[in-house]
Amino acid sequence: MTAMSVQFSELGFEPNFIDYVTAWDQQRAIHASVVAGDAPNTVLLLEHAAVYTAGKRTEDHERPFDGTPVVNVDRGGKLTWHGPGQLVMYPIVHLADIRGIRAYVHALEEIIIDVLAHYGVDGVRVEGRAGIWLLADAKGPDRKIAAIGIRVHEGVTMHGIAINVNNSLAPYAQIIACGIQDAGTTTLQAETGLQTTPKDMAPLVQAATARILAPLVADVQAAPGEGVFS
Repeated sequence: MTAMSVQFSELGFEPNFIDYVTAWDQQRAIHASVVAGDAPNTVLLLEHAAVYTAGKRTEDHERPFDGTPVVNVDRGGKLTWHGPGQLVMYPIVHLADIRGIRAYVHALEEIIIDVLAHYGVDGVRVEGRAGIWLLADAKGPDRKIAAIGIRVHEGVTMHGIAINVNNSLAPYAQIIACGIQDAGTTTLQAETGLQTTPKDMAPLVQAATARILAPLVADVQAAPGEGVFS
């Protein structure tokens, strides 16, 4: 396996929110180029305009109660919200081992945990639940602070993570977020009182991603037949 070669790109942060479908189209175009070996592993960092998105396992009763439109997407997982105040990262990278999808998800979790720790927040994995959580304490019950939803096609990843930084929690009241009915949702600002933005957090996410994903990602500039997969 060769060392990770990756290009980070900031698509847009407040006030230049990125339309979800526009970003999805860009992901697909980059994905095709990475698969073909015509583009480097690419990681997109951005802040979306407000939107609900539904993964493959979303059920009808989990959709917005008020009829708000939903974009159906090809990632795993269920229904979630993206919007201002939330840092989104889409790694479009060639996995060195196509069988290592669980290791890739674990790495995404570790990136989030690492970044939250910088702010003194103890993010954890919860068995049977996707994303990263804060466990019940004096502030409230178990609550989700970051979501993960991925797709891997031809060994190259799409979609990724969303960390609640300083977004409103009101949109989550209109849905059953990620199919979970017995826990809440939170943000970094709600937990710490810090006036941090997604753009402020982006360098930390970039640094953690470069370090933690490195062992899992192949160099897509390798010529065909050089063993992109191990």
